[in-house]
Amino acid sequence: MASAVVSLAGGVAVGRCFVAAATELPVHNKLDTSSHHHAGIVCVKRWNKEGLVDLQSGSGRKCRERRRSSRKRSCGAIQVTNVATPIKPPATESKTITSKDTQRPIFPFTAIVGQEEMKLCLILNVIDPKIGGVMIMGDRGTGKSTTVRALVDLLPEIKVVAGDPFNSDPEDPELMSEEIRLRVEDNQELPVVSTKINMVDLPLGATEDRVCGTIDIEKALTEGVRAFEPGLLAKANRGILYVDEVNLLDDHLVDVLLDAAASGWNTVEREGISISHPARFILIGSGNPEEGELRPQLLDRFGMHAQVGTVKEAELRVKIVEERGMFDQDPKSFRNRYSTPQEELRTQILEARACLSKVKIPQDLRVKISQVCSELDVDGLRGDIVSNRAAKALAAFRGRDEVTPQDILTVIPNCLRHRLRKDPLESMDSGTMVVDKFSEVFGFSL
Repeated sequence: MASAVVSLAGGVAVGRCFVAAATELPVHNKLDTSSHHHAGIVCVKRWNKEGLVDLQSGSGRKCRERRRSSRKRSCGAIQVTNVATPIKPPATESKTITSKDTQRPIFPFTAIVGQEEMKLCLILNVIDPKIGGVMIMGDRGTGKSTTVRALVDLLPEIKVVAGDPFNSDPEDPELMSEEIRLRVEDNQELPVVSTKINMVDLPLGATEDRVCGTIDIEKALTEGVRAFEPGLLAKANRGILYVDEVNLLDDHLVDVLLDAAASGWNTVEREGISISHPARFILIGSGNPEEGELRPQLLDRFGMHAQVGTVKEAELRVKIVEERGMFDQDPKSFRNRYSTPQEELRTQILEARACLSKVKIPQDLRVKISQVCSELDVDGLRGDIVSNRAAKALAAFRGRDEVTPQDILTVIPNCLRHRLRKDPLESMDSGTMVVDKFSEVFGFSL
């Protein structure tokens, strides 16, 4: 007869004999039968005041009598445990899966048909993040979310301090967390790594603690340390924060975004403890105007505004359907087809970012931009600033070091159209009012 060695409750069963070593178990008169069907062994144990006792130790009639007497005395539940050695599954060949293979496939940015205005606004924000983001409004099913998420492949790398949860810039004090700034003041050497710009999705159902971050109250009270769990704003620092259906976002989260976007810092106040960290991000939102309007305070925080509409040409619609069908059928092969255009666009964006600081705007063009904003009665100076930045980014993207009136005409409707409304009941201007005023001031039109 085959034998097995099993450790159970501090005792050891060798073959058909069990030696009990547990004397602290409180349960009495409880039988535990264990059946080893493969080896033909049946082990019966009983819990009594002396601990766990094997009722099958010994052989022949004495063992059976003890087993019968123990069953009569037993009044507890019976627990059946399989003490057989587990059978190992047959060895299978392991397949190495890379991280890229497990990621959700992303539709190539250069494969998107049409929607040039939306794509240009997104590219300009990648070239110059200080433009302040883009608000994309349009019909449902026009590729708004697909286009924004396709931007991930084009995002460049940035230098960050290794191990810092806030993606602190090792060179710019304004983008350093408090801890990194103290290390710099102490002349400590910072480990620097290069990482791709993050794109963080903000779901509509997110809680305020998940967005802002929260403090570990237990550690704060017991150890006296400020243990902070960073939120989505910390993760999005120096990256992109994307809010789909932003016009449906809860008011308390809108207030959080307004505060962070206005100051560039996120402050968490919990139980008298205050923690602040940088929160400079490109705010990208998308939505359908039929589902609700966006609060004017938040709408003004978006640097640019893009309108998208449903494609009307039958040939383009057929092409879009075919492209999407091929992508769904074989994403990897479809992405390989567009690898060259993707790389060319990525290189063009990197070159534009590198030469952005060298691009100049003539003084007379600056004055005319401000004149257009003034005559359109745009509140504040944010429209002037964004128009100048967007025009410089477009000139850099086109490979020039000086802005032309054509560059300004291309971007100024996107920079001003969402800042013109005074009455919330009025519809969003399509940009014709801005173009007409531009033609009047510049004496230039398409």
